[in-house]
Amino acid sequence: MTNPSARPPRRDADPSSTGGGRRRAGDWLLKLALCLFALGLLAIVAIFLIPVFSDGEPGLWLYFAAMLTPLGFLLAVAFALFSGRRAR
Repeated sequence: MTNPSARPPRRDADPSSTGGGRRRAGDWLLKLALCLFALGLLAIVAIFLIPVFSDGEPGLWLYFAAMLTPLGFLLAVAFALFSGRRAR
């Protein structure tokens, strides 16, 4: 027998439901962090590959672009801290 006073679960509470779960407000921060991290990694790879395929040295802008890697990592850590749920 079911409890008639119990409320049924909301459809948007389960993101796997067919109702299409709502996006959290901080999802943009995670996407930004992943993009910055990936761009930084590409810059690091380019820094190592430029001397292999040419006689030139990598440009200064590549070294600045490589600094996006730790920035993306810090933003991802901030996202993880802010999106965590408080224990009861």
